[in-house]
Amino acid sequence: MTRQPSARERLLATATALFYDRGITATGVDAVVAASGVSKPTLYAHFRTKEQLVAAVLADRHARRSAELPAWVDAHARTPRARVLAVFDWLEEFYAEGGARGCAFVNAAAEIPDRDSPAREAAREQKTWLRDYLETLARAARLRRPHALAVQLQLLIEGVHARVAVDGDPDLAREAITQARAAARTLVRAAA
Repeated sequence: MTRQPSARERLLATATALFYDRGITATGVDAVVAASGVSKPTLYAHFRTKEQLVAAVLADRHARRSAELPAWVDAHARTPRARVLAVFDWLEEFYAEGGARGCAFVNAAAEIPDRDSPAREAAREQKTWLRDYLETLARAARLRRPHALAVQLQLLIEGVHARVAVDGDPDLAREAITQARAAARTLVRAAA
């Protein structure tokens, strides 16, 4: 028998989709409650404020992403150097499956001006994790200046996210990823 998702899981899944598709500011808790089939008192029993819900959504997304990306890279790339570049292949697959609004973490940071907000902290945590992961890949590939390379690769990835968010066009996303991957290859060759 299949386990039914808990009220908290339904709230997180619903809020994740609505915040990404419509934006955090444009999505009220009433919309999350209506779409999830959970009562408002139940929402507030799990998340005292909308800000806590947003932070939980981002933390959940980060947990999934930080497990998913390394597993995908390991499954699709044989050599340490290929793993560095496989991040861009994963990015292409991610956007092909539906990510027309760019990066949820960048979007959240843009919508939430308070630098001390738990949601902004969740976005920073994900970006720090990504840079550290890229640096780990660069070290494993024995590339020179792995931290600097990781920062450069992350800037390419963030550029793709921005292009997707601004254009919202899958064809332009593929073009941006193709160009970012080519630039990444150049950087990796230079660091070899």
